[in-house]
Order: sequence, then structure tokens, then C-alpha cells
Amino acid sequence: MELRHLHYFIAVAEELHFGRAARRLFLAQPPLSQQIQRLEKELGVQLFLRSKRHVELTPAGKVFLEEARRTVAQAEQSIQAVRRADRGEIGHLTIGFVGSAAYSVLSTTLPGFQQQYPHVQMTLREMTTAQQVQALHNQQIDVGLIRSPLHDDALTLRALREEEFVLALSEAHALAKHPAVPLEALRNEPFICFPPHLGPGLYAPILMLCQQAGFSPNVAQEAMQMPTVLSLVAAKIGVALVPACVQALKMQGVVYRPLLAANVKTTIALAWNPKNCTEVLRVFLSSIEETL
Repeated sequence: MELRHLHYFIAVAEELHFGRAARRLFLAQPPLSQQIQRLEKELGVQLFLRSKRHVELTPAGKVFLEEARRTVAQAEQSIQAVRRADRGEIGHLTIGFVGSAAYSVLSTTLPGFQQQYPHVQMTLREMTTAQQVQALHNQQIDVGLIRSPLHDDALTLRALREEEFVLALSEAHALAKHPAVPLEALRNEPFICFPPHLGPGLYAPILMLCQQAGFSPNVAQEAMQMPTVLSLVAAKIGVALVPACVQALKMQGVVYRPLLAANVKTTIALAWNPKNCTEVLRVFLSSIEETL
């Protein structure tokens, strides 16, 4: 039995007239009658009661009509699902992201993507840049939102947004009284930083900023998550240079101040493994690019 046989049967069952059903199907009547006879023979039941002037469904035919309609509808849904998958409109996407991206890129791009592609299921995983790189190589995530620079020839990168650094410090700190802070004023301050091997995209530009001001940062404490960094700042353990988007994260006891003469920025970038570039990922990349 083929799907077209179900279409033939449904047409005859709805028209209850072989001639009208044949015209509806753009077929000649004799071949249509032959196909229905073959279907009845294959099923081993009579579907129609026929006379020269009258056609009606048998009880078995009425049951088969309901099942045939259900089968045809399911087949159509399957066809549409396959086509949507081929266009990248349906599927699953696992996205890694550095914590600071949640305050900028994620909040501005994901709502629009979800609205445009509601049948794409997304799994979000907060990870450091180093963890994302490993996950991309192991095909555990499809795409990552990282802090560049990143030197890995096996991955493809696309810069999304540059951000300036701001100073996060305790509201009780003496420098908090200033509307803006020169980098030189941080020479003797203890710093709270991301570990360089886990967050090179943040550590490297911070190091460069300090070196341009004539000193190396005195790292008093390392932390892997931005809320932890700010908690340590609030506890007066040290100060931190953070991307400007982090100012959206309000924490009691922490204030943010712009930096004077700071010409080094940090970049959020998309990273993916070209060996694992699905159609869903291509659609996502295009959507993010259009939004930003």
C-alpha cells in the first residue's frame, strides 16, 4: 500500500462518486476504480458498496476513512518537519557562553531568534572560554560565545561586539569618590582576575591595560564566574576590571567607574567547529549577525 492509494480512497469516500473523485484527482475513472479494487484486495475487506447509481462506505470503510485521514495528516506533518529541518527551522542547538555574554549578546539576540524559529530547541551552558573550546572540539556544544582573542586554527571565529573595560570596586573604596579613575591609580591595588588559562580573552587585555600604564596587576585572587568576582569586590578583597556590560549586574556594595585613557577593549565572538556546522547552526549564525 502506498500513500497515494490512501489519497485515492479518501477522495472516493468523500465524494461517494467515482467520476467526481477521478476529476478531483485528475485521473481517468477506470484506473481509479482499479486502484480501489486492488486496495480492497490487499486489505481483504470491502470498503464500498457499489451499484450503478449509488456508492456508499461499508462499516469497515468508515473506520478505514478515519485511519486514512490520520495517516495522511501524519505523513504531511512528517514531510513538513523534514523540510523545516533541511532549512534549519527545526532541530536542537547547544550554546556555550561566557557569563558576561548573558548581560549583552544573549539578552539582545536570543529572544528574536526564539520568536523567529520557535521549533529550534536550545540548551544554554555557561562555560569559560577554555571550556567552550574543548567542548567545540568534542562536539559537546554547537557554538560558543567566547571572549577573544582565541588562537585555534581548527575553529571559526566571528567577532560580534567590542566593549570597553570599567572598574568595579567597593563603594567604600577611596577611588569610588571619583567620577572616573586613571589606570595609574590602580598600581598598588590588589586585583581580582579570571584565571589566565580559563579566561584568556579577559586576562590578556587587562594585562595589556596595566602594562600600558606602567605596571603589572597584583592579582590577589582568581575567580571563574563574574558574580564571584563582584562578590569579592564587595568584600573589599580587591578591585576588578570588567567589561562594560557587567554594569547591568547590580550587586550591593559594588560601584562601577569608567577608566581614563583606556584604549584596550575586549571582544565577544562566536566560535564554532566547521566540521560540525549543521543547517540549524547556519540559521543561528545568520540570525545573530542580522540582529547585531
